[in-house]
Amino acid sequence: MADPMETYGEMWQDLGMNLRAHCALLDAIPKMYQSAYLSQENRPEAMSYFDFVVSEIHGLRIKELMEHKEAGGKVVGTFCLYVPEEIIRALGAIDVGLCAGAEWGYNEVEKLLPRNTCALIKSFVGFKLDRVCPYVESADLVIGETTCDGKKKAYEILGEMAPVYIMELPQMKRPEDFTLWRSEIDRLVAQLEELTGRKLTLENLKAATREVNAKREALQRLNNARKAAVVPISGKDALLASQVAFYDDVPRFTEMVNEIADELEARIAAGQGVAPADAPRVLVTGSPMAIPNWKLHDIIEKAGAVVVAEEMCTGSRYFDTLTDETPETLEGMLDAIAQKYLGINCACFTPNEGRMDDVVRMAEEYGAQGVIHYALQFCTPYQMEAHGVEKASRKAGLPVLRIDTDYSMEDIGQLQTRVEAFVEMLGD
Repeated sequence: MADPMETYGEMWQDLGMNLRAHCALLDAIPKMYQSAYLSQENRPEAMSYFDFVVSEIHGLRIKELMEHKEAGGKVVGTFCLYVPEEIIRALGAIDVGLCAGAEWGYNEVEKLLPRNTCALIKSFVGFKLDRVCPYVESADLVIGETTCDGKKKAYEILGEMAPVYIMELPQMKRPEDFTLWRSEIDRLVAQLEELTGRKLTLENLKAATREVNAKREALQRLNNARKAAVVPISGKDALLASQVAFYDDVPRFTEMVNEIADELEARIAAGQGVAPADAPRVLVTGSPMAIPNWKLHDIIEKAGAVVVAEEMCTGSRYFDTLTDETPETLEGMLDAIAQKYLGINCACFTPNEGRMDDVVRMAEEYGAQGVIHYALQFCTPYQMEAHGVEKASRKAGLPVLRIDTDYSMEDIGQLQTRVEAFVEMLGD
């Protein structure tokens, strides 16, 4: 395998990256991936595409982004699925998720942010401070959103280091909140038209919406296969597909995920699974898991269970509903986009009974025998909403394990003990 520095070093240098620190990061990720993914038995063969994607995580995709910029295109970085990718793509830009899934540069971060800030926020600030995320370094604009107080204030600090635009997300779902959100969609369109020098039209928005919906439909196919009695794909691999969806080329990703879904459907027909038919089935819900955060899924599945669904932003919330493509006016399409995104049930909303309903419904659909609620430490919305999720789940007869953790490996032993006990209880 070629030395990444020889292949991409000049590109990274042109982006102004901290090459020494970046090399240390690239040395760590393959070891984590080997332990969590390549050690799995009986993986679907088509998952080799994602092995390749991870091996080129800061290489080939960044090269594609730079070629897009050289051709006059723009790159837009995001941290949240409330930013409508249909609009970004319609205006000829490429949207990419930004690095936020590993501990990095915390010594410097904690000079700017309180120590008791959630790991995801400290992570994205750390990656920017140390200049080790080529996605944020290549972005012409970073779009943030008001999903939590920590992110809102962190974006102000990030704005001192990168161009940042903030969308105001309402915290309720009343008619007046939709009106506010719809106006935010208009503001976003104006901002992106200015950035790209292009005009949003019914035609380009419909084309982009069809493209993004096709990606969601591919992920729906993959995840529907997990409902089978003999599960044909591990939870880790399904999680990886959702994570990669945030930054991979959309048509290519869609094609490859459909190939995986084809293989999964054939495996179901042949009774071929990644775990025994009697393996305990677990639904995971809670805070998002950005690459390379595979910690909890790895623990659960090495304990003998199989994760069959994720009710989270790096899971069902990303793909389980489509944007309506039928409106025949630009205003109608923007209304449909506003409705689709405001319908996502994030813990930032109050009340948020829709999320409780989603957890119980998904547990039934996927045959989950238990629920693990995952929250990043100091992620107040998810930590507090765990009460409602647990109450609704127990009412539906589902055992619940609540996990509060961060990106460090220091609590692995404790988490293994707790998860193993939960899995053993589900299997009794």
